[in-house]
Amino acid sequence: MHKTAAITWIVLLVLTLASALFSKLESKYVILVILILAALKFLGIVFQFMEMKKAHVFWKVLIIGFLVLFVIALLIMV
Repeated sequence: MHKTAAITWIVLLVLTLASALFSKLESKYVILVILILAALKFLGIVFQFMEMKKAHVFWKVLIIGFLVLFVIALLIMV
C-alpha cells in the first residue's frame, strides 16, 4: 500500500469515527456537520482510491459539481 493511500485510509477512519461521535449530539447543526464529513470522505475515496486525481479536469469538475448539488439538495430536504 502506498503511503498516501494509507494516510487517506486513516483519515477516512478518523472522519467515520467523528461522524459517529457527532451523531450522538443533539444540535440542529449535526446534520450539516455529518454531511460535510461525508462529503470529505467521498472526495477522499474518489480522488485517492478511484484514481480521479489523474483524470481529465472535466471529470473532476463533474464529480465536485455533483457533490455540491447533492449536498445542497439534501440540505433543502431537511
